[in-house]
Amino acid sequence: MSDFTTKAPAIILVGAQLGENIGTVARAMLNFGLTDLRLVRPREGWQYERALKASSGASALIENHKLFDTVAEATADLGFLVATTARMRDMVKPVLTPGKVAAEMRARQVENADLQGGILFGPERTGLDNDDISMADAICRVPLNPEFSSLNLAQAVLLMGYEWFQVADETPEVRHEMPDTRPATRAEVNAMFAHLESGLSASGFLAPPAKAPAMARNIRNMLHRAKLTEQDVRTFRGMINSLLRWPRGAKDPLLKPRVAAISRGELDPGENIEKDAE
Repeated sequence: MSDFTTKAPAIILVGAQLGENIGTVARAMLNFGLTDLRLVRPREGWQYERALKASSGASALIENHKLFDTVAEATADLGFLVATTARMRDMVKPVLTPGKVAAEMRARQVENADLQGGILFGPERTGLDNDDISMADAICRVPLNPEFSSLNLAQAVLLMGYEWFQVADETPEVRHEMPDTRPATRAEVNAMFAHLESGLSASGFLAPPAKAPAMARNIRNMLHRAKLTEQDVRTFRGMINSLLRWPRGAKDPLLKPRVAAISRGELDPGENIEKDAE
């Protein structure tokens, strides 16, 4: 889970054109716990109802959005402010990646938990103008394919929200879903291996005797890498039992060649051996 105790940054859309875009931005925001949506000079008649429909359940953000006439008014209560742009600008400002923006905002709020940050996004077609960008502390530019770098408004917000969320997210990078089972204990795995080794020895697979210990170790290592569950162990042991019942032991002179052929990866010679023996 991510830490929601830190005040999330405000998302400020400047000159948004379409209600659908505002709605999809709200949807992107709420996925990552961003709830402060601010609109600066949206296009007149931006179709509130279409924004609600496009929000796909994030309607509360549309209903509670804040409306401003200028960027200065929209950001007056904020601390660290970042402007997003894909173009080079003729001004001296630090240029940060989305990940660095998120880390910087989190770090600043450790120092002052009540001071909220903000991220500026410009109109879909033209982006932020230089006057709006000049009010920001830093610029954020997303590393993209230099031959084609085109994100729509909701995608850009989604990307920034994801980075913000990830900085404090404690979800393990890898975890195994285990419905109705649990990881196998060492005792269960060792017992399964002893069962398997006994069957392999009886079938003649672990041969010649001088190589048997090394072969057994390799098989044991392979099974430990599999991270077996308790259900896996029970299934595996059932498979071993089934295979052991089939040859009736490697001592049967008629079945022994068949077992040996299969253990070498060859096709089962089947009944031909038994007919030849007759």
